[in-house]
Amino acid sequence: MDEQTRCIHYATELDVIAIRFICCDRYYPCHLCHQETADHDAVPWPADARDRPAVLCGVCRSELSVTDYLAVDSCPSCAARFNPSCALHYPLYFASLG
Repeated sequence: MDEQTRCIHYATELDVIAIRFICCDRYYPCHLCHQETADHDAVPWPADARDRPAVLCGVCRSELSVTDYLAVDSCPSCAARFNPSCALHYPLYFASLG
């Protein structure tokens, strides 16, 4: 992982978030990084926990709740743009989305 949370799987200029996996309370750059390094299966964030900090901006280190992250296309703190293609993977991270 680089200093802005990019990984070997997702490394474009817009890949600047990390997801806190609720199953282990640890940030990973992507679902593949979790799969390769964690000793357990990933668990998506439940709908009733969407107000908790779960997304880290790799540019400014601000934390966003799931609700806040899903409502924006850039960081509210530093305006760093987020990769819109991440929406393709939302069901891997957030329950009841898809």
